[in-house]
Amino acid sequence: MYRILSLSFFAFLSLTGFAQQSKNGQTLKPRIVVLTDVSTWETDDSESLVRLMAHADLFEIEALIFTTGWSLDKTREDFMGLIHAAIDAYEKDLPNLQKRSNQQQFNAVESRQTIGYWPSPDYLRSVTMFGSENRGLEFLGEGNESAGSDFIIQLADQKDDRPLWITIWGGGNTLAQAIWDVKQNRSEAELKKFLHKIPTYAITDQDRDQKTPYDISSHYWMRKEFAEDLLFIWDESAWIFQNGTGKRNWEAYVEHIQGHGALGAVYPKYKYGVEGDTPAFLHLMPNGLNDPMFPNQVSWGGYSVFQLTEDKVTSSYSNFNSPAADISRKYLEHFYPATFNNFAARMDWAKEGKGNRNPLVSINGDKGISPFIIEGKAGEKIKLDASKSNDPDKDGLNYKWWVIPEAGTYTGNIEIADSESGIATVHVPSDAVGKEFHVICEVSDDGIPNLTSYRRVIFKP
Repeated sequence: MYRILSLSFFAFLSLTGFAQQSKNGQTLKPRIVVLTDVSTWETDDSESLVRLMAHADLFEIEALIFTTGWSLDKTREDFMGLIHAAIDAYEKDLPNLQKRSNQQQFNAVESRQTIGYWPSPDYLRSVTMFGSENRGLEFLGEGNESAGSDFIIQLADQKDDRPLWITIWGGGNTLAQAIWDVKQNRSEAELKKFLHKIPTYAITDQDRDQKTPYDISSHYWMRKEFAEDLLFIWDESAWIFQNGTGKRNWEAYVEHIQGHGALGAVYPKYKYGVEGDTPAFLHLMPNGLNDPMFPNQVSWGGYSVFQLTEDKVTSSYSNFNSPAADISRKYLEHFYPATFNNFAARMDWAKEGKGNRNPLVSINGDKGISPFIIEGKAGEKIKLDASKSNDPDKDGLNYKWWVIPEAGTYTGNIEIADSESGIATVHVPSDAVGKEFHVICEVSDDGIPNLTSYRRVIFKP
């Protein structure tokens, strides 16, 4: 019963909250809250903050909340300064970054931001705050309230149909406290409404020391108590991949990231791994590849399935074991060059005020980023036309059409004719009725570095 209820609900939430349009027809950004345990001894959070700032035109950053984590059992005033250091660097590079979208000024009210809008540094500072002071489930409850937990509730209560994505880079006790407060003070129906609003992507389980049991973590409590209503992604694949791959390719970060503008100047060298928290927002990247509400679609932030978790008690979306771990890694390896180039190009803008920009994909005349749905058509040949895609820098475009079999329910072979041209033809199998399969249109330019955009086409024969 749970899976039927959950999938139908999240499908509805996705339809109402993904890639919404503003009054002027522009696409609204995904809403994001960051819980970070940034510190001087684990520099990957600072690296991820720089990367987030370089992509601030793609995310409505609703809150930057300093929390505890694996190696930080109590918040510290001095580490809060690391968040402000990233914002200060962003402020210095902003005149260059704004040239990317020809932005001349800031909105008087910086809510309901559209893709391409760079928020003001003052706005970012206004949503930077402390979360719960102490780590662990034992502190949950009366007296554990914080500016961060209160603000999460306020944000979720706003009249906005978009999901409020909670990205947990450290410990999630601040989120747990917000849920606890709502549970204590509102009805069961109101609690469910709140939980439905806050899908969560957690980088491992850090509300505990790394070597201690899971059941002392507030993550365990959230997964155990609210599995039916809280979409919770527990990643154990993408962060490990990013940490290690970034470390092995560190010279590329030295060349293309460090020293590029003020943001590059505050991008520290790794101590254990590189940008382990970045997948939490890569999953939400509005690049046409995926709908974040469906973690099994595959995204720049990996792949996960709903299953019994590593603690052997709770269930959530996760990828700690095979086959999910292997599937996730396969696609992370495929997408890594595109994700890195995306970052490098933006750091060019930070430094020079010029650089490459991503192609804009059009499928059969539709220029959106939500999945393009085709229903019926079993046994037919369907033409998909991306030839009207364009590049803002007039670069040449290369096309690749391919299938992500793990995202769908049809297990047979899908034939795609002209899979490396602007117009492809998909042969819809006659035995695919009642099932679905996902075709990706991958469009890359020939600029420096080459950049890639996507559009997902979901067939439902």
